[in-house]
Amino acid sequence: MGIIVPNIHLTEPMQEYVRSQIAAGAYANLSEVVRAGIRLLMRNDGAFGVAMPVHEPEAVVERRKQAAQGMRAVRAKTRDVSDAELKQWREDGRR
Repeated sequence: MGIIVPNIHLTEPMQEYVRSQIAAGAYANLSEVVRAGIRLLMRNDGAFGVAMPVHEPEAVVERRKQAAQGMRAVRAKTRDVSDAELKQWREDGRR
């Protein structure tokens, strides 16, 4: 049975980030975003003496793969890329 949290206060930048992640299809709702954040904290803290796996939504995994492929192509000079596209790949690769 899940715990119901009545209020979560997020800063405006956090709210914008959550909205953009949901709009991009990376997460279905705020609960998924919060659970992903808690899993990261648990993994980083070694919660309960067990390293927690971090489950990332398929959309996030796919964006990271595309970003890595694009960066490899740029480094190999097999593809020209715009500054905006390069910036987006870098951002996607960090998520």
